[in-house]
Amino acid sequence: MSTEFDLIILGGGCAGLSLALRLAALGERCPRTLIIEARHAYTNDRTWCFWGEPAAPLRHLVQQRWNALTVHTDAGQVRVDCSATPYQRISADAFYTEALAKVASNQAITLLLGESVDGTPRKAEQAWHVTCRQNAYRAAMLIDTRAGAGIGEQPSAEATLWQSFYGQEIVCSAPIFDPACVTLMDFRGTGLERILFTYVLPLSAHRALIEVTQFGPTPLRPKQLSDELALAVAACTGATRFEVLRYEHGMLPMGLQVSAANSAAKSAAKSAAQCDPTYVRAGILQGAARPATGYAFQRIQRWAELCAERLGEGALPLAHVADPPLLRALDGLFLSLLRARPDIAPALFLRLFDTVDSGCLTRFLSEQGSLTDCAKIVAALPARPFLRHLPIALKQLATRRSAVLPA
Repeated sequence: MSTEFDLIILGGGCAGLSLALRLAALGERCPRTLIIEARHAYTNDRTWCFWGEPAAPLRHLVQQRWNALTVHTDAGQVRVDCSATPYQRISADAFYTEALAKVASNQAITLLLGESVDGTPRKAEQAWHVTCRQNAYRAAMLIDTRAGAGIGEQPSAEATLWQSFYGQEIVCSAPIFDPACVTLMDFRGTGLERILFTYVLPLSAHRALIEVTQFGPTPLRPKQLSDELALAVAACTGATRFEVLRYEHGMLPMGLQVSAANSAAKSAAKSAAQCDPTYVRAGILQGAARPATGYAFQRIQRWAELCAERLGEGALPLAHVADPPLLRALDGLFLSLLRARPDIAPALFLRLFDTVDSGCLTRFLSEQGSLTDCAKIVAALPARPFLRHLPIALKQLATRRSAVLPA
């Protein structure tokens, strides 16, 4: 096996494989690429859901579409028609199978499984040097997509809130689920001291993925959500017998701190120039997740397509495109308020889904919204708690900015 490449991709998760899939489609224009992934094999460990159609290379992988969703609180509930922009699902199993087949079809790409990087990649003699347990590799360009947070591991980044979820896919002996409607958020019986809700993705009348999700200041491991998950599954199934098919768990950043991103970049590239254009970080901890929602799959696909096009043209790799300043400001204020006032979260989400036109709402959630859509979202939310919290949010932002300014 060669140790010399044009490009090394660290991490073969969603971001790394999405980029590799696009690179494989370039044919002879594909740079010589090495993907280094710590896992020994791929399993059905994720479910990616999103609004709207995915990019063409993945469109055929969509396994299910829902035209309705519900939000429940102790004060009421709302059912939303999202048929104009259906909620869609791609399983990790389908995605991994497709990506691995495409990667294997292009001899310019090498996937190295069961291998991890020793230490920090370093730049020397116009090349990045990556040392692993069995070998050392060199490449002119490096893209680091590692999240550094598998099941049981704690991510090192800082965020305004963390979306931690733990779920079971189950099959029941009786048809107890509505396969036409997703329970997006069910806050009933969870209390007001934290933001905790149940998410039910019905795969058929007998089968569903049931997850508990918490928005909180720290990421949570599966064992920290296991009791809540047991209660959620019991509430959904009652006396119906069921079998657990699999588990899934994740920790998604909602509003990464500037200081965390700056620190991560320094740590990863400390032996090279701070802004070396041949080194790019991508993925969940580098802007792939929408701050206010945690949704990342569609953003990753857009980045992978653009980055692959540049690499195919012989240009340098591309990082995630930053959100517009207005959207960042609105997301930041919303998340800061949720962190300070978790007790009002159920009412805010219920009001949002109850009063905003479904087309406007799903466009906003899928990042296809216009300025008019954004204005409607803002107008639907109660002004008083946001205005009261605005000085606090501005003070927090100023503190974070001063923390990363050079001395």
